[in-house]
Amino acid sequence: MNVTVDSDSGFCFGVVFAIEMAESQLDAGHELYCLGDIVHNNMEVDRLKAKGLKIINHEEFNELRDCKVLIRAHGEPPETYQTAIRNNIELIDASCPVVLKLQNRVRTSMNTAEEEQGQVVIYGEAGHAEVNGLVGQTNGKAIIITGEQDIEKIDFKKPVYLFSQTTKSTKGFQRIQDLIKERIIAEKGEDLTMADFNANDTICRQVSNREPQLKKFAVQHDVIIFVSGKKSSNGKVLYNVCRSVNPRTHFVSDLEEINPDWIQGVDSAGVCGATSTPMWLMDQVAEKLRGIASEPQGA
Repeated sequence: MNVTVDSDSGFCFGVVFAIEMAESQLDAGHELYCLGDIVHNNMEVDRLKAKGLKIINHEEFNELRDCKVLIRAHGEPPETYQTAIRNNIELIDASCPVVLKLQNRVRTSMNTAEEEQGQVVIYGEAGHAEVNGLVGQTNGKAIIITGEQDIEKIDFKKPVYLFSQTTKSTKGFQRIQDLIKERIIAEKGEDLTMADFNANDTICRQVSNREPQLKKFAVQHDVIIFVSGKKSSNGKVLYNVCRSVNPRTHFVSDLEEINPDWIQGVDSAGVCGATSTPMWLMDQVAEKLRGIASEPQGA
């Protein structure tokens, strides 16, 4: 059986940057805390924990003093920076530049929306670290839309500024955008202007560009093993992309979840993953598949 690892899968540049910053501090012997999992992949988190990285939550962060704390790629709300100043915490800021740009756009739009009695709407997962950071730019006033069922939260009589979490699907964003547009038109009974509806596709292109590539990769193999942490929003999106063109797509977080029955009697298997999946883990999955395939049947 031929096993191929997708060379275009693996960490996006934002995750690479955050991990490099963490390892630089740890290799220099510094004590380093990280506010939340540095990446939504438990295997990579465990690897960095073994090097000395200490994962903390926001409650623990508020109690720290005189230390170094890494801000991961997802970004943080303004309150985090205010706490750091108050508690003399040195922040190692690895916020993704794409996320920082989005935070600035959300903050600016919120200022405009308040002047116009409008509203900022974020298409994303409630409670996700990136979304928390975005909502923080609006003093908690942004409306979070996780799916079609949530659009009733919006007042369609007022101006709407729509943004997206950077790791959502382009198809999902387009659907939400169309639904909001239809409702505003139905409410106002006239053509839309930018003053009524300002839609901003803020999905990271390094994420969205992987969708067509993954579709090509998935159809080239009999079976797809998609490797991702269960917490990864991007992982859920890209897994469904693979599954949409290859029903024999299986989601695993580690080697123990691989079922040998998945590859019985197949000629080729493809291994791919999310932007939060380390290449070394995908390589390990591929090696395990090769090992299973090389075993005599019935062994």
